[in-house]
Amino acid sequence: MSKADKIRTLMRTEGTAVGENTRGFNQGRYDSVADLEAYEELKDEARAIKEDAIERLPELIDQLRESVEANGGTVYVADDADDANEYIRTVVAERDADRVVKSKSMTTEELEVNHVLEGDGVDVVETDLGEWVLQLAEEAPSHIVAPAIHKSREAIAELFNERFDPDEPLETAEELTQFASEKLGEQILDAQVGMTGANFITADTGSIALVTSEGNARKTVAATDTQISVAGVEKIIPSVSDLDPFVELIGRSGTGQDITSYVSLLTPPVETPVVDFEDETTPISEFDTDRDFHLVLVDNGRLAMRDDDQLRETLYCIRCSACSNSCANFQHVGGHAFGGETYSGGIATGWEAGIEGLDVAGEFNDFCTGCTRCVNACPVKIDIPWINTVVRDRVNRTGKHPADWFVDGLTPDAEDEGPPLQKRFFGNFETVAKLGSATAPLSNWVAGTTLSREVMERVLGIDKRRALPSFKWEKLVDWFERRDSTVSDPIRRAVLYPDLYTNHVQVERGKAAVRTLEALGVDVVVPSVPSSGRAPFSQGMVATATDHAERVTETLAPYIEDGRDIVVVEPSDHAMFTREYERLVDTDAFASLSDNSYEILEYVYGLFENGASPDQLSLSPADTDVAYHSHCQQRTLGLESYTVAVLEACGYDVVTSDVECCGMAGSFGYKTDYYELSMDVGDRLRGQLETDDTRNRTVVASGTSCLEQIDSLLDRQPTHPVELLMNGD
Repeated sequence: MSKADKIRTLMRTEGTAVGENTRGFNQGRYDSVADLEAYEELKDEARAIKEDAIERLPELIDQLRESVEANGGTVYVADDADDANEYIRTVVAERDADRVVKSKSMTTEELEVNHVLEGDGVDVVETDLGEWVLQLAEEAPSHIVAPAIHKSREAIAELFNERFDPDEPLETAEELTQFASEKLGEQILDAQVGMTGANFITADTGSIALVTSEGNARKTVAATDTQISVAGVEKIIPSVSDLDPFVELIGRSGTGQDITSYVSLLTPPVETPVVDFEDETTPISEFDTDRDFHLVLVDNGRLAMRDDDQLRETLYCIRCSACSNSCANFQHVGGHAFGGETYSGGIATGWEAGIEGLDVAGEFNDFCTGCTRCVNACPVKIDIPWINTVVRDRVNRTGKHPADWFVDGLTPDAEDEGPPLQKRFFGNFETVAKLGSATAPLSNWVAGTTLSREVMERVLGIDKRRALPSFKWEKLVDWFERRDSTVSDPIRRAVLYPDLYTNHVQVERGKAAVRTLEALGVDVVVPSVPSSGRAPFSQGMVATATDHAERVTETLAPYIEDGRDIVVVEPSDHAMFTREYERLVDTDAFASLSDNSYEILEYVYGLFENGASPDQLSLSPADTDVAYHSHCQQRTLGLESYTVAVLEACGYDVVTSDVECCGMAGSFGYKTDYYELSMDVGDRLRGQLETDDTRNRTVVASGTSCLEQIDSLLDRQPTHPVELLMNGD
């Protein structure tokens, strides 16, 4: 089955359930954190704790071992999955156990411990409802927190009825839950060993924090006299007091709950008596309290990740799933497509690259479009798009497992085979644009022929159903050079940055931006500047993106030193200047450009706030009703409100889209593998733009990708908001 066929199948079979549930979780997060005081401060605190813990990890492992052993338990640090499983097998065999009951644990999924124990003839029972459903269905989890999120109630009822043949068919959620509770209760009573994961482990006391939505984790501990807790070494934090920000954040970030149903803090071996449920005469206080506890800490590539400056942030992850819930692509296909052997969603690329290898991570890495929607969602402020970019870069160049990077002395800058042809084409789009403009309109005619579309689909994987950009012979820079400034006594001086599309394709919006700024009293220049590097950056071509970034900062530095502001039309380029360049250029160059860069409507808003007036503009008819869709990266940077405020100040009635992603995502929507997914994501936006309230409004969008996607979704053509501000010459 091709990748496109797999995506199409999952959109049809799992997409609806995954989408409804993840969007529900995501909205719950918005609602919950809105009521949380000092939300950003809590995230900063959580981030600092994880940074410190990973920095001191060897030291904390030793401290944790001492704490657990002082409590009467045992700590085993496993090098890899085989090592961990062998230790677990030994413990289970020594107990002569024929049943192990488990609470939810992604680390045991990573180890495939169920399969190993079942090979020894041990009955392994998942007691988390979602995990049990998947165990019965013989399926892998599709979500880090809600493993069976892709299953509808009807599908679960069909599974239960077929598997257990109850006297009365099960239908309602209440019936299904009650049935599962009774069945699992029976299994727990007969078990000899209980196995849990751990959300956090405190080095100072040896305590394990379990944050769950069901009571099964406590039952697996209380009903068995042998407890095995399995956790990656990254789960260790210094102290019990460090749990505070995580307890506040993890439920809100994952499922939108102010706090999850159960927050258990266990310091094993616990003193809860092991109850003999067949002996109803003996008081509980007289039951045996002699418990056996084993903490299995798993490395399995994590310590190598700790030594990797680019992958280290992955270890800060608290497995909340906010990156999955906030991701439009994940919402439409789920973790069975957007995921690897164990982990799914945005952060999965880092985990799978570190644990399984680049070959596994590379299978789904391109589902991350770098839209940055997950950045503000992450409770520990992991730059997930950057991790995905780094892994994409390494997949392009090396194909090696992260451990080999150190053994072979291979640095992240080493060159190898290079990216595939499709990525080279999109990553070097500046060259394509220059050639397209130089030969327009012939280039547009050739590219639009049926033969060319067929060849591009076969050779480059560019879907022939997607309309291609139409290049302009007269570039924005050329147009500007042929005219004189209209400002004699400027209130500000600015550079309008000629991004690739504004310079070569959407030239009219560039002209409108120049005229708008000049009308408001700004002296404008439009110099020839290299492209921002967004195109190669999105393809994982980091060295090429770095070259662009260095040339851009060098070119713009004299203008900034001369007192000019940098005004940017395209939000993704503005995000490069104010976010991504921090990774690509030196600190001073980044700070200078970032501090002096503004998105075009943000800049206009600032001019209005400082005395400029909409009356100075040549507006499109002010009675125009507007439906506005903001760009993903624009929202991440908190800039959407400026566009709305400017349009309203100019007299427009504005309704905004709450669909957070149009689905185009730059080159993503052009690729044959992802075209149908792109359109499926876009269909939600189309629905919002064709309601009774929006159908007759002028559709306005800030980003090039958004404009292209909306143009393909609707019969009416969208426009950039700056084009409403200056109507013609």
